[in-house]
Amino acid sequence: MKGKVYLVGAGPGDIGLLTIKGLNCLKNADVVVYDFHLNAQVLNYIDHNAEFIYAGKRGGHHTMTQDEINRTLVERAKQGKMICRLKGGDPFVFGRGGEEAEALAEEGIEFEIVPGVSSSIAAPAYAGIPLTHRHLSSSFAVVPGYEDPTKKESVIDWSKLATGVGTIVFLMAVKNLDLIVRKLIEHGRSPDTPVAVIRWGTRPDQTTLVGTLNTIAALVKEKDIRPPAVTVVGEVVRLRDSLQWYEKKPLFGHRILVTREHSEGFDPLAELGAEIIAFPTIEVVPPTDYKDLDKSIDTIEKYTWIIVTSRNGVKFFFQRLFEKERDIRDLKGIKICAIGTKTAQEVKKFGIHVDLIPEEFRAEGLIKAFLPPHPPLVKGGAQGVSNKPLKGMRFLLPRAEVAREIFPEKVRELGGEIDVPVAYRTVKPESHGKRLRRFLKEGKISIATFTSAATFNNLQQIMGKDVDQLLKGVTIAVIGPVTAKAVQKAGLKVHIMPEEATIEAMVEAIIVLVKKQNKKVSGKSVPHPE
Repeated sequence: MKGKVYLVGAGPGDIGLLTIKGLNCLKNADVVVYDFHLNAQVLNYIDHNAEFIYAGKRGGHHTMTQDEINRTLVERAKQGKMICRLKGGDPFVFGRGGEEAEALAEEGIEFEIVPGVSSSIAAPAYAGIPLTHRHLSSSFAVVPGYEDPTKKESVIDWSKLATGVGTIVFLMAVKNLDLIVRKLIEHGRSPDTPVAVIRWGTRPDQTTLVGTLNTIAALVKEKDIRPPAVTVVGEVVRLRDSLQWYEKKPLFGHRILVTREHSEGFDPLAELGAEIIAFPTIEVVPPTDYKDLDKSIDTIEKYTWIIVTSRNGVKFFFQRLFEKERDIRDLKGIKICAIGTKTAQEVKKFGIHVDLIPEEFRAEGLIKAFLPPHPPLVKGGAQGVSNKPLKGMRFLLPRAEVAREIFPEKVRELGGEIDVPVAYRTVKPESHGKRLRRFLKEGKISIATFTSAATFNNLQQIMGKDVDQLLKGVTIAVIGPVTAKAVQKAGLKVHIMPEEATIEAMVEAIIVLVKKQNKKVSGKSVPHPE
């Protein structure tokens, strides 16, 4: 039984430019054969049971030859596998996708092409350079810049290319830039023609250098611009002064490490120009034993209050409630307390009203919220007994396996009864940090976020003992004093800890800090506080 191969373009770098069809291919793949020049964050969407095969090329070094790649695709397909051949940009724009498709066709292997956004279009767009413009250019050509313009068998007709096309885009042209500009000038293109070289287009480290055919080669050497880069030749380059937008975003230049599973709360950072590097160091899973949670659900009607402290708490509690063949009608008369607005929203998805959201999202604030004259005691509570104000109240707090005991202990001290069954637990996922370690060493991570002590402690285990050196110079943002203590114990400084212990508050604090830094340096973003 033969499988099928999808030749998928992953786009130039910005993960948001991956197509929906490409994403679906990734999610359903048994085997993923991927290149270097793509955003490795897309691999987070792949089923962990998939086989990963790296076939990238960096600095001229081939991990696999093209024949080896072709052979791998054919072999896996003949095993009945669904294969995603993931390529940077578009597979049919200087991506050798045509050669791979030919190899599959010769073997009778079914395949599909999933186009991607080519860097030839995307990089200029992110630099504020339209390839066509009604008043400046009505045509453009995309040309390989790695072809030696002096070789006799060159298929490039420089006499026609130089003056016959409005805008010329060269891919992979940095090493041959001297020869390219010379050929264009020799064949009639004005030496004063504007030129832009865009390195790592659509990514946080995008660098755009503008000159002319006369000056660009020297400028590239002076600024030490290296591959990968896209070169744009034409009058449209002049529009960059008024149309550049990406590099003006407040968080442009920042890569922000997120050490937990995806949360929409981090989305504003990406919207403002940052790239989110998702490296979850915790995985939320069900408890090893449901005995205590089941006991509480079986006697659910005895509780005065159910307190949920996170969206995970809501998710796993209701999941088990329904598995036990109970439903929301069994919660009649029980009041609901949610820690934080996002947790409350999760509760409301089940059509349940939230009675209380404490002003402070910590144990101390939760205790205060239940003391008179706050929520009236119900079901015969002995309100007015000064030393035991919570007498007669019964609380259910389904929570994580490891959690602070401050609130349960205080409830009992004040006369209340409380059950704290484990609804979920966090574990360290099986992952290696090779790519993240390289990013940290190269200074490509500017801000690291930690939402719990476990997210930091697990990162420490994955990265090793030198985590303090890897994070040196990185702005560290945390939620809550327990997380801050774990970071400080490793000899690191906490730069951001919002008063409100939520992701949203932490994200807002990050945005405020970066904007302040930008003002200090006249629009340039600073990776971390001085």
